[in-house]
Amino acid sequence: MTMAKFLLLLCWIPLGITAFTATPSSARGGMMRTTTTNLHSTTAEAAETITTMPPPLPKELKNEYYFLRHGQSTANVAGIISSARSLAYSTKHGLTDVGVEQGKASATILLELLLLSSSKKKNVIQFVTSPFARAEQTAKACQMALKELTSDSNNLQIAQEIVYDDRLMERYFGRLDGEALYTYAYVWPMDKMNPTHKAFDVESVAEVCTRFRDFIMDMETKYDNTSIVMASHADVCQISQLYAANVDNVGEFSSYRFANGEVRKMEDAPESLPSPVPLEAPKRGTALFTEQQFFLRE
Repeated sequence: MTMAKFLLLLCWIPLGITAFTATPSSARGGMMRTTTTNLHSTTAEAAETITTMPPPLPKELKNEYYFLRHGQSTANVAGIISSARSLAYSTKHGLTDVGVEQGKASATILLELLLLSSSKKKNVIQFVTSPFARAEQTAKACQMALKELTSDSNNLQIAQEIVYDDRLMERYFGRLDGEALYTYAYVWPMDKMNPTHKAFDVESVAEVCTRFRDFIMDMETKYDNTSIVMASHADVCQISQLYAANVDNVGEFSSYRFANGEVRKMEDAPESLPSPVPLEAPKRGTALFTEQQFFLRE
């Protein structure tokens, strides 16, 4: 089956929208606090599908923002999609030992980016994390390692609290949740053609951008001259990065993959993006792809 026929077949799949919410738990470990921002309500308004992309972010922002993708998780190793809203504020699908080390290693790159920042005023660093265990554990590992790397001469102040925010949680993959990783490739080509599509009941690109914009505007009211580190997930980081960079087609995000534990600064221009790696079509008869083969290619 050619990619064109494959996409045509998907167009016949009944589309829908799945409402989902996350209920915050109490703070864990004495150092965390929650932000009770639900992505969707369970009332009738949740049935309304977003049909347009949100407006761009303001050109001038008070804070600087850094994307941090979580380290290797047990779901990555199992080769499955892990996006169920029931995972929020739970310990399921947390980091492997490799993932913890990736979280620690990310602090070195983060520090380099912070020290290269053109704004010397933004010396307060605030970690904000998705409530999924893999993102929270990465934020903790990065924060602890960053504290060990910094010194008084760096003039950097690291906020003790790590804030949860539901708007950074994983993109919801609807009926594909729990399926093999290669089924991402059933959705990404359609994302390129239509950022509002909801095939398989997935959360659309436009919906991710809308909640991300809401998150940024909220941070702009709560913080001032702060470097905000956003611990999140691959699709959310990639979609949000292209949206913030004002690219013409945010649906092309799958060509700008984040590796586990990778850190990038949020910029407002397309030239800030890394070189794209084109998406490969699913291989006929292939049951599984490893992460290195599929979405962590160099």
